[in-house]
Amino acid sequence: MAMLEKPYRSNEMVGGLNNAGNRTLLYALGIDEDELKKPFIGIVNSWNEMHPGHKHLRELSAAVKEGIIAEGGRPFEFNTISICDGCTQGHDGMHYVLPSRGIIADSVEVMAQAQRLDGLVLLAGCDKIVPAMAIAAGRINIPSVIVTSGPMVTGNYRGEPMEGAFRVREAAGRLFRGEITEDEYKEMEMSVCTGPGSCPMMGTANTMSCLMEPLGLSLPGSGTVLAIHADRLRIARKSGIRLMQMVKKNICPRDYIKRENFINMIKVSMALGGSTNTTIHIPAIASAFNVSIGPDDFEACSKATPQIVNVRPSGKYSLQDLENAGGVLAVMGEIQSLLDLNVTAVTGQAWRDILPGHKTRDLNVLTTLDQPFHAEGSIAILKGSLAPEGAVVKQNGIHNEEMKCHTGPARVFESEEKAIEAIQKGAIHHGDVIVIRNEGPKGGPGMREMLLATTQLMGLGLGDTTALVTDGRFSGATHGPCIGHISPEAAVGGPIGLVQDGDLISIDIPNRKLELLVPEEVMEERRKSWSPTLTKTDSDYLKRYQKYVGSVWEGAVLK
Repeated sequence: MAMLEKPYRSNEMVGGLNNAGNRTLLYALGIDEDELKKPFIGIVNSWNEMHPGHKHLRELSAAVKEGIIAEGGRPFEFNTISICDGCTQGHDGMHYVLPSRGIIADSVEVMAQAQRLDGLVLLAGCDKIVPAMAIAAGRINIPSVIVTSGPMVTGNYRGEPMEGAFRVREAAGRLFRGEITEDEYKEMEMSVCTGPGSCPMMGTANTMSCLMEPLGLSLPGSGTVLAIHADRLRIARKSGIRLMQMVKKNICPRDYIKRENFINMIKVSMALGGSTNTTIHIPAIASAFNVSIGPDDFEACSKATPQIVNVRPSGKYSLQDLENAGGVLAVMGEIQSLLDLNVTAVTGQAWRDILPGHKTRDLNVLTTLDQPFHAEGSIAILKGSLAPEGAVVKQNGIHNEEMKCHTGPARVFESEEKAIEAIQKGAIHHGDVIVIRNEGPKGGPGMREMLLATTQLMGLGLGDTTALVTDGRFSGATHGPCIGHISPEAAVGGPIGLVQDGDLISIDIPNRKLELLVPEEVMEERRKSWSPTLTKTDSDYLKRYQKYVGSVWEGAVLK
């Protein structure tokens, strides 16, 4: 008696006499026997109706299906969650944002493994969702392609480009000071975000989307294409086609993505002016590929790679401008002498065969290695008595050069809310070093972004003359002298937990130092009376997260 057999992993579910029950359940979907013989391809869609970066993903999913079907595959679409980081600012929802990365990766693994899928096309566009999909691809290790959602069209307020919600958040301080009217503020509020897509700046969402190209999970040339552009649909369709080619040859992510891909990825991020959150997500993705990436790798890449992209928040232009200047391919083309060109893209081609001919088309937006916008990469890793394991700062987003070497008195707060209250009351002064602690992965829990605090400082005219240091993290939109990811965090006994009001803190970014200028004998006395502070939560999930999450410099992954 002939029974269905096929040379793919999904045969474990539908092949042979013993799997008749599985086959009949799939027949209930309306598919036929010929379709059962095809590779089963999962389309992981993070679409939802409350997320501008993901609202258009159903249309992209339809294009992916066209490519899969054209190449002889059988697509099965399923959903996972996606949180809009911007909508979680300023309330308890931010505690869930970084932890959502693990839920997404876990949910993809559960579906792909339980249903014995032969390949995955993963649709994502924003901060935690893109790295979560990459983690899932490395962990599951079946043929995989990521389709990113693309940036939204840049907003415009009275002739001024608006590259993201951070612009109106900063303007709140101007309204508070009476520099603009409520009507002007409302007009700006309605002008900033224009429609589907990720915020059109080099925040975490677009940084991670761009970096999927050098990592080897997204098609070359896809990272900066606008969400509403017809090319985005073509990319989705071609991604479905490429995924099927990989399935037929059983090309899996770990077959070709090695440590060298991750080093290329970091260097491209430095050239782009990428988000500080890459220092959380890249180590986490690398861990899923059994590769170790740490703070010293980021520092070495920063020293070796000038920033050549002039895009907000640390530059002048938008993602749309970068796309017009040549996108990620042009960036990689300009720094190709710094990259390992032997590693391959998701297309199977070596980068040395892809990059020739890709150069900048606009020197204002994307310059060359011999005339960079900044001599070093976008971020710097600081270490010292306040951050023995490391801290991160977007050094090229500090426009006041005097703040790159600064010593000031600590103003200590146990949460972002307490710091914002002091800022709004006028209790923070030029030269202060605001310390926000117990906001790390464990202490938070969830390592919230301090975006409201930083935008308040900017709006009140303190952003370039007041430093902020925290064991929490920052939005990719943050600029100014803001130092995050201080590790060990306060909740596990890090020195930041022992800082007191008035202590002098020394910041020396050129020499990569972050020091607490308190004698060691005084610190020893303080340690005797110290006890951990963990933010209490009623959430069972956050309690589990708090218990099992690891160090930020290991990617804040669950142990």
